[in-house]
Amino acid sequence: MNATQITLLKKLHEGDFSALARCISLVENDVEGYEELMQLLQINKQIPVIGITGPPGAGKSTLVNALITEWSQKRLKVGVIAIDPTSPFNFGSLLGDRIRMAEHFNNPNVFIRSLATRGSLGGVSAKTLEITDLMRASGFDKIIVETVGVGQSEVEIVGMADTTVVVLVPEAGDEIQGIKSGLMEIAHIFVVNKADREGAALFANNLHKLLHERSPSDWQIPVVQTVASQLQGVPELIAAIEKHANYAINEKSSLFLLASKAYKLIQHQKMKGINQQELQEKIKAAMSKADFNLYAFVNQYMA
Repeated sequence: MNATQITLLKKLHEGDFSALARCISLVENDVEGYEELMQLLQINKQIPVIGITGPPGAGKSTLVNALITEWSQKRLKVGVIAIDPTSPFNFGSLLGDRIRMAEHFNNPNVFIRSLATRGSLGGVSAKTLEITDLMRASGFDKIIVETVGVGQSEVEIVGMADTTVVVLVPEAGDEIQGIKSGLMEIAHIFVVNKADREGAALFANNLHKLLHERSPSDWQIPVVQTVASQLQGVPELIAAIEKHANYAINEKSSLFLLASKAYKLIQHQKMKGINQQELQEKIKAAMSKADFNLYAFVNQYMA
C-alpha cells in the first residue's frame, strides 16, 4: 500500500465518512491494491449486520427509514447498504434508495450507500460482503443491508447478515404456503408491514402458527406487526432484533456463515476477469454467424 492508501485506511478506522466512501469506491471498482486494504482492515465482528429482505412492495425501504429514525434518536451510528436492481442494458442502478431516505442525508451519524446488483442473482451484489466489512471497520453501531425485492431467490442474504428480517404484507396471505418453501427458511424475524390493512392480524396469526409447526429450535421466530410509515411496531421490531443479537449462535451456524462468506469471496475472485458488459458485446458479435452455438462460445471464451 502507498502512503495515500495508508492514510485513507487510518481515517476509515477513525470513522471518517469521506474515507469510507472512497474505500467503497476502490472495492466496488476493483482498483489495484484494494485486496491488500481489505486484508489490513480492523474489523469489529461484534457490530451486528441486519438484513432486510422480502418481496416487492412490502415496504422495506420505509421500514429501513423507520429503523434509522429510531436508532439515530438514540445517537447510534447507522450504516445502510441499499442494493438496487441493475438495468440489463446499461448495468447501472435503476432505483436509488438513497432518494427515499433523503431525510437522513444531513444526519452526521447515518451513512447510506446504494449498490447495483450488477447482474448478481439473489438480490445481493458481489461486493456487498466486502463493503459490509468496511463499515464494520468504521465504527458503526448498526449496519443494515436492504436487498432488492426478488422474492424467494433472496436466500443469499442469510450468508452475510447476522439477523435476517423478512418483510411481508397482509396481501401475501393467499401465498403463505409458497412463502414457506422460500423466505420461511432464512428468516430470524418476520415483519407483517402495513398492518393497518384489512386481514393483517389474521395473516400474522396464521404465519405465527405455521412457524411453530416447524421442527423445534432454540430460536422461536417472532412475527412483528408494523406500520413503518407511522413508526408503529418499530420499537417492538428493534427489541426482537436486539434479542436475536444476544442469542448465542451455535458453532454450526457460525461455521455456515463463514463458509458462505468465503464461498462468495472465492467465487468473485474466480469471476474477476469476466466483465458482463464485455461478454454481452462479444456474444452480439458472435451470434451473427450462422453456426453460432452458445455452448461452443462459452467453451472458447473460458479457454
